Amino acid sequence: MNTKIKLLFLALLFLSMNGIAQQIQMPQASPSAKLIQKVGLTDVTVDFSRPSTKGRKIFGELVPFGQVWRTGANGATIVSFSTEVSIAGKKVPAGSYALYSIPGKSTWTMILSKNTKLWGAIGYDSKDDFLRFIATPAKTSRLYDTFEIGFSKLTDASANLSIKWEKTRVEFTILTEVDSIVMDDIKKQVIDAQSTNPALLYQAANYYFTTNKDLAQAYNWIKQSTAADPKYWTLHLQAKIELSLGQKTAALESATQSKKLAEEGKNQDYVGLNDRLIKSIK
Repeated sequence: MNTKIKLLFLALLFLSMNGIAQQIQMPQASPSAKLIQKVGLTDVTVDFSRPSTKGRKIFGELVPFGQVWRTGANGATIVSFSTEVSIAGKKVPAGSYALYSIPGKSTWTMILSKNTKLWGAIGYDSKDDFLRFIATPAKTSRLYDTFEIGFSKLTDASANLSIKWEKTRVEFTILTEVDSIVMDDIKKQVIDAQSTNPALLYQAANYYFTTNKDLAQAYNWIKQSTAADPKYWTLHLQAKIELSLGQKTAALESATQSKKLAEEGKNQDYVGLNDRLIKSIK
């Protein structure tokens, strides 16, 4: 290759690369979104794109019934779990999955696929399915012009992942393991270690109380905590446990002391909580 041809080739290559690099920045028709929700002790992350109706009829037309849909726009919607979860009665290992769906008039088939590399549903293969389950669509009271994914009905160990677009809502429940993990931690850090740490004792007592476990053990722990380092929040818990054990006189004394410390700490939330607790005791 002579010098002139080399120069021409380099010039054409430069122009080609320059043309690729120079792009006009414009708003995305379906902007990307990322949602992170703590469910129990698990981080659930959803990466998706948000198309809008723009006056179009969506389900049954733009999104045909009976066909695999990427459940959003652009690349497939990706759902990630930091720990193992349960969906539709099946254990789903920690990891990332493409969330596909097959919309129907009365039922939707939801799909978790192990293949997270596809553009939308192009190249989708049911052989990559990890899980299929049925969800029931419902009509919403208002129009969701822009595709939306969110979480609802959060508990200590579960949440519903909710998909809404146009006037349709579909949701399913994600269950996480919490109790066995917390109980193992309490056994290790409090029971086996015979902890005297007021904060750990309070946490253990609070978990036992809120999950209706051994109240006598919860009371023993909270008494140790408040004896070592009385705080308005630990004394408030002590008062609630005492009331649950039928010890009204002790509960009134603990709630009164908690209110006094809350007033000194200028925490009006706990002042109000103690006022209501004292009223219920009397």
